[in-house]
Amino acid sequence: MPKPTLEFWYEFSSTYSYLSAMRIEEVAEAAGVTVVWRPFLLGPIFGAQGWSTSPFNLYPLKGRYMWRDMEREAARLRLPFCRPKPFPQNSLLAARVALTGLDRGWTPAFTRAVFTAEFGKGRNIGDPVVLSEILTAIGADPQPVLEEAETEAVKSRLRRVGEEAQTLGLFGAPTFLAEDGEMFWGNDRLEQALTWATERAHRSEWPV
Repeated sequence: MPKPTLEFWYEFSSTYSYLSAMRIEEVAEAAGVTVVWRPFLLGPIFGAQGWSTSPFNLYPLKGRYMWRDMEREAARLRLPFCRPKPFPQNSLLAARVALTGLDRGWTPAFTRAVFTAEFGKGRNIGDPVVLSEILTAIGADPQPVLEEAETEAVKSRLRRVGEEAQTLGLFGAPTFLAEDGEMFWGNDRLEQALTWATERAHRSEWPV
């Protein structure tokens, strides 16, 4: 029987997506679940709600709590952490690049490297030079990848992904979707999502 799958919807400017991206493969492998990486943009979703920026900026008390919570969680997970400036970062190009890597197998490595550069080192992930260095480090030729990321085909693909996210009812990141459509939101729901995915798979094997 094939392993159950879990879709991992993430935004490169999302703090909690960073925590999930850095640990999801290990915990999913232990649970016997295959991860489907789904990079997308939260900007259009926030815009549909009338927000011009992250809710962590719109609501200062929530933002202050989030930054302290990130410090605690990063320390617990032994991950480097710093607050990037500006926040949120411009994640458009990074998302397009991540889409180009899905069929080539390097999107997970690229994703982790981008998050590390952004939230571990405070680098600007909207800078093509930074993304070029990351692509080189993971063994991808940066020039053709960055050129492809600027094509209308990739831009249209990212827009379709965004439309799919809105149709599915996504409102934040990270979001995890099981094969039956069950949704889990937030880094602290990753283990619950994996448990659901495996239990649903086992139930589908029961005789009727």
